[in-house]
Amino acid sequence: MTDLVIAGGGPVGLAAALYAVRAGLSVVLYEPRAGTIDKACGEGLMPGAVAALAGLGVHPAGHRLRGIRYIAGDRRAHADFRAGPGLGVRRTTLHAALRCALDATAVQVVAEPVTKVTQDATGIVANDTRGRYLIAADGLHSRLRRQLGLEAPVPAVRRFGLRRHLQTAPWTDYVEVHWSRWAEAYVTPVGPDLVGVAILTTRRASFDEQVDAFDDLRERVRGCAVSSVRGAGPLRQRTRRRVAGRALLAGDASGYVDALTGEGIALGMAQAREAVAAVAAGRPQQYEQAWRRVTRRYDVLTRSLVAVTSVRPGRRALVPMAAALPRVFSAAVDQLARPA
Repeated sequence: MTDLVIAGGGPVGLAAALYAVRAGLSVVLYEPRAGTIDKACGEGLMPGAVAALAGLGVHPAGHRLRGIRYIAGDRRAHADFRAGPGLGVRRTTLHAALRCALDATAVQVVAEPVTKVTQDATGIVANDTRGRYLIAADGLHSRLRRQLGLEAPVPAVRRFGLRRHLQTAPWTDYVEVHWSRWAEAYVTPVGPDLVGVAILTTRRASFDEQVDAFDDLRERVRGCAVSSVRGAGPLRQRTRRRVAGRALLAGDASGYVDALTGEGIALGMAQAREAVAAVAAGRPQQYEQAWRRVTRRYDVLTRSLVAVTSVRPGRRALVPMAAALPRVFSAAVDQLARPA
């Protein structure tokens, strides 16, 4: 019987497998998608994520990031990372670096999804593999979250993400967040001649129609797009709990507030680390408290920001307030940039 079965071979599942190997656990990982896996995301790694990856011996190539800059019309506010640089990294580059590290281990990878889970007092069976525990890291729309009865209702207001790349030299060393009446655009340099633009919005429209709402981006994007548009959402996902017997949820499968703060990879890796620690200790229930601890800062800041910007006066006032209160803005960015 293997020690741990992991469902999902995205960054969080791969990180969980690497943490488990370091803890001396035997691992079987299920992932149906072949090759490097892409996803619509902002592709900016906060300093905490860069440090966590380095701790696993993973050093993906990318573009060094100084901090965060908010832009709304002629108003600007910026905050440098205090905890060290961030990194703009193509999602495929990040996945390839993690998978390369995994391939250097003895972890068995099964090229299929986990579709059925049963468990008893001594173990869990995922498909045909019996293990002591399961970590479900099967993403935003997790099948296992539903099967385990851990999914909770979500609010009626839904936000979606769209991402495209521009073939152009980066014009900034910051993650730029551009604000319009109904959307945010995240500009992240990810290479010497490649810039990612991700848009978060409640409005159903094409990528080009969304970009037209941002005066500072409209002309930059026109004629420079080199990738197709990828989408994700709805973003908000809720869970009743993160543990069901011997099954633990990690990453987006464990619940998701919003991509507004750009902390997803750092948070997912912290959850993977804590889930593996609970499994190694033979105390899966301790993960519930650990999950709450590592997500608390993200949850409070992200919920607050989403609440403020969900109403027009709040959206209109946010960037002027950040510019007028640079120490407050810098402190908020610093909280998000710290290791979880």
